[in-house]
Amino acid sequence: MLVWERPEPPNRPVPAPLNRERIVRAAIQLADADGLEAVSLRKVATVLGVGPMRLYNYIAGKEELLDLMVDAVHAEIRPVGDDWREVLRSLAETTRQAAHEHEWLADLLGGRPQLGPHALARGEAVVAALGGVEVDDVMPVVTAVDAYVIGAVRREIAERRAERATGMDEKRWQASLGPYLERTFATGRFPALATVVRDAAHLDADHTFRIGLDFLLDGIEARISR
Repeated sequence: MLVWERPEPPNRPVPAPLNRERIVRAAIQLADADGLEAVSLRKVATVLGVGPMRLYNYIAGKEELLDLMVDAVHAEIRPVGDDWREVLRSLAETTRQAAHEHEWLADLLGGRPQLGPHALARGEAVVAALGGVEVDDVMPVVTAVDAYVIGAVRREIAERRAERATGMDEKRWQASLGPYLERTFATGRFPALATVVRDAAHLDADHTFRIGLDFLLDGIEARISR
């Protein structure tokens, strides 16, 4: 039986009351502060003031704990809107916001579908908004938006981590590479790249994300309107 379906163990008179919600909340606290590497059953038990073995009454191991953590964050992803385009935009933006608030989420998104209750509620809201779309097109549309968001947030989180590791923000890093690029472009070997780097608008992450999402939604609309 999956962890979401298993009943909680019965309450017992113990010094520190426990349930899955408290366990997951403590694990998310650790991950938000120091990344997934900081999450272990022993560390979660320490935060909760209980022995590690007590946690096994509620979860089978770390993999179940990670599943529960991801599903808990899915409660923050509640796409809304009056039509499918608004709902897909809301899906993308709320997923991105959740990943920015919980950096570790970017490492766990993708792969096999999340099937916890909050993830299913999120999926239900999105699929219901696509009620006018051909049934065979629904999942490819949702998968395309998810893939765009996952790629974008992983790039953004990687930039954050690089900034912390090097102490250089994006502008300082670009400035440090400026002389090298000028020398390289002066060779004439990369004229298309040189034009874009020198002449195109340099957008921030928010603007870049929204423009890319518009491109994707425009393509979806053109396809399903045929």
